[in-house]
Amino acid sequence: MERAHEITGIGGIYAVLVEVSNRPRYAFLVLQLVAEAADGRGQAGPFIAEGGVPVLLRKWLCSQLLPMSEQPARRAALRARVAAALKDQLTGDAEHDATRIDAAVEEQVQAVGRTNVSRAISDLVRAGLMTRHYAGYATNHKNRGGGRHAVYVVKPAVLALLRKPTTLRRPGTPAANPQGELFAA
Repeated sequence: MERAHEITGIGGIYAVLVEVSNRPRYAFLVLQLVAEAADGRGQAGPFIAEGGVPVLLRKWLCSQLLPMSEQPARRAALRARVAAALKDQLTGDAEHDATRIDAAVEEQVQAVGRTNVSRAISDLVRAGLMTRHYAGYATNHKNRGGGRHAVYVVKPAVLALLRKPTTLRRPGTPAANPQGELFAA
């Protein structure tokens, strides 16, 4: 499904995603984050420097997108389910049990986040907006995860659209109001 040559703007990217993805807005956000992390050739990964510490690209994407899914009611329901599942393993020490439950909740949230990112990346690859390959010590291993980490490459035409330079204003000059004055004197 090579459609990248048809795309002329951000709306075109989104239109392609609407055709191939059940969650086009999420996929577009993932594409934007990958483009932001990519080098000049459009390649991002397998590691991203976050605060001077290398982090796996998928984990970084997941952490960037985590605020979208944080809803207090859903998190409380997840915490209750995790606590019920762990009730046989809890010690009765409230502080220790709370720490254990929090860790299990965080682990489950991260797993769901990684799955969502992987689905979005698959949609982007299917749409022809990017490619993916794996880097690591066992690149030709029959096990897809065999010590390898994902590298995502945004197509050059798509990268150019996502990185269009914005027009710069000189400091001190008033911004033009495209909607006109509300109250004309």
